[in-house]
Amino acid sequence: MSLWPTRLSPADLLRLGGTGLRARPLRAVLSSLGIAIGIAAMTAVVGISASSQADLDRALAALGTNMLTVTPGQTMFGENSDLPDTAVPMIRRIGPVLSATATGSVDDVNVYRTDRIPEGQTGGLAVLAAELDLLRTVGAALSGGTWLNAATARYPAVVLGSDAARRLGNPPTVYLDGRVWTVIGVLDPVPLAPELNSAALVGWSAAATYLGFDGHPTTVYARAIESQVEAVRHVLGPTANPQQPDEVKVSRPSDALAAQRTANATFTALLLGLGAVALLVGGIGVANTMVISVLERRAEIGLRRSLGATKGQVRTQFVTESLLLSLLGGAAGVLLGYLVTGAYATTQNWPTVVPLWALAGGVGATVVIGAIAGLYPAVRAARLAPTEALASS
Repeated sequence: MSLWPTRLSPADLLRLGGTGLRARPLRAVLSSLGIAIGIAAMTAVVGISASSQADLDRALAALGTNMLTVTPGQTMFGENSDLPDTAVPMIRRIGPVLSATATGSVDDVNVYRTDRIPEGQTGGLAVLAAELDLLRTVGAALSGGTWLNAATARYPAVVLGSDAARRLGNPPTVYLDGRVWTVIGVLDPVPLAPELNSAALVGWSAAATYLGFDGHPTTVYARAIESQVEAVRHVLGPTANPQQPDEVKVSRPSDALAAQRTANATFTALLLGLGAVALLVGGIGVANTMVISVLERRAEIGLRRSLGATKGQVRTQFVTESLLLSLLGGAAGVLLGYLVTGAYATTQNWPTVVPLWALAGGVGATVVIGAIAGLYPAVRAARLAPTEALASS
């Protein structure tokens, strides 16, 4: 009568597989270590590359990869067109748009340091009406003073661009249209909107009250979700000017966005290649360990077959050992790789980023590879006849 049950429960399989590993703990540890090193290398490479990519994305985002500008074009008769007053609120209603703001050119008004400057010596400086959320949208910052707010935007207060302040000599007041305006702030250079550097920025309401501004925006700045930049670009014209969409100019996505996507594609290909190599090395290590285990355990296999173990049970036993070996190595490798990534990213001042697919995939892939690698040794062990196995021991 067979001493082995016709079917082994999952608990029996785990106990049996664990017994095989505990019988040779040093070999199991060394084999798991080999797998762990391979998976740690893969996880660390993926994590370090992903962290570097995140840092690159952060740097490129500062270059405005997701910012588009809308300006008025020309009519069919070659005349300059205008954007409607409703352009900005309409653009804000586009789903993927994160923020939108505008400046408006105040025509026939120049800025001077004093009222003694001849009218023709404008220095090439422009006067722009600005909405209150301009700084946030274009990523600008102040080098001194304050930005316009709901109160100062209604009165003769001005914020100078970096070049405008330098040319005017950083004055406390300036003259616009014969009136003294108080300088309340100065901008740092704005790389995303260089036209602001040589401008005097006044509140939208103040421009209409004191300078005769007609209220039409001349440049609309819109930030959108990066993955939707092209889609937003196609609808900006009809949204900004539904009556005359052909009379609207929309900037194309920046070169920084193209560079970002090229870098992402390169990183993805690199990660997949390195991950595949690491998994292949780990799989070969598992297969080698299990083949040697079968050769050394012929007597054990023969004894179990003599006691009634079926070929399927022997085969399942060795596959289970292979799976446990791979699982232990994979889990240890993922943990080690994460720690290495965190340590390296910290030294480089990068954000620590390890993709979830790398963590889950590292463990899952080792289990799959372990099952495949242990299949041949398991089949070979199952094919050993009891007498042959006992005779060769």
